[in-house]
Amino acid sequence: MNRSTLLAATALLLAPAAAMAQETAQTYPFAIEVKGQLDEPWAMTFLPDGRMLVTEKPGQLHIVTQDGEASEPVEGVPEVAYCGQGGLGDVALHPDYAENDLVYLTFAEAGENDTRGAAMGRGTLNLDAMRIDDFEVLWRQDPKVTGCGHYSHKIAFSPDGQYLFLSSGERQKKDPAQDRSSNLGAVLRLTLEGEAAEGNPFYDEGGVTAQIWSYGHRNTLGLAFDEEGTLWQHEMGPKGGDEFQKIEEGENYGWPVVSNGDNYDGSDIPEHDTRPEFRQPDEFWNPVISPSSMIIYDGAMFNAWQGSPLITGLNSRALVQVSLNCEWDNREICEAERYGFENRLREIEQGPDGAVWLLEDERDGEGGRLLKLTPAE
Repeated sequence: MNRSTLLAATALLLAPAAAMAQETAQTYPFAIEVKGQLDEPWAMTFLPDGRMLVTEKPGQLHIVTQDGEASEPVEGVPEVAYCGQGGLGDVALHPDYAENDLVYLTFAEAGENDTRGAAMGRGTLNLDAMRIDDFEVLWRQDPKVTGCGHYSHKIAFSPDGQYLFLSSGERQKKDPAQDRSSNLGAVLRLTLEGEAAEGNPFYDEGGVTAQIWSYGHRNTLGLAFDEEGTLWQHEMGPKGGDEFQKIEEGENYGWPVVSNGDNYDGSDIPEHDTRPEFRQPDEFWNPVISPSSMIIYDGAMFNAWQGSPLITGLNSRALVQVSLNCEWDNREICEAERYGFENRLREIEQGPDGAVWLLEDERDGEGGRLLKLTPAE
């Protein structure tokens, strides 16, 4: 793509935000290149050779080059319960992938009596055969429930590579987020084999309770560690009240007892500051941004983003930069910048060279593109 075509594509992608940008004199620090088109893409991760593994919600996994060329579907992927928000979810490489070729996948799994639940497993990626061998389910939501929403199932490995942190949504059932006899509505700390990790705050209670690191969560689609080893999370609120926060061992984050939003039927939910026993969010949005994924940027291309959480938004159709040092706002943590896009944004990843890659959400035939962000000239 030549420079004139790239600039034209950038203008088109930012068109919905043009009025906002003109009004606020906002400068976009990046150019956008459209690299490919996928079918309901959901997550991606980079292989050591620079190619990407990209999941599509209907159940396909592709190997995609940085030029946007997608392979035929990789074989050996588990069968998924494709319904609503459910299907094939996150994809992540084992911390020792270079030695063992192990790849983790999360997905919605069918159960009995029209129930479903999130599941997580791993297998050996055979790039020559375009196949995952010996895929084994390591973890499941317990219990499986009816409905097709709020699976969460995002993966983040601890910086030392010893633990797998996994988000487990409350499946739009609310109350399980406060019920530690289930593993719904929680952030979990597991071994790399999917077992509850010793030292978890409720480990001695056994069962799925032993998996829980924090609870009282609604729908966690963003989970990332910063360079100091702090785990950050964002979750979708109801009608208002999307949250961004530090995840702390054993803490209860309050859903559905408290929220800075309201129920969809308009009924009130007490705000966090009315119940000090619950951990309050470090930043929240009302109206919502519908946060869908997150990285904490540490690349070489965008100096202004160094150390910043970058969050993609669905309904907001935006890339949101959060600052962890908001001196200008007399706060520690706040939204710093917001950049509007043409379509809903589903996923963000940092490339090996520091470029930022986005997957658009796909809805009603719109979106689904792979985008690459590089510094504006």
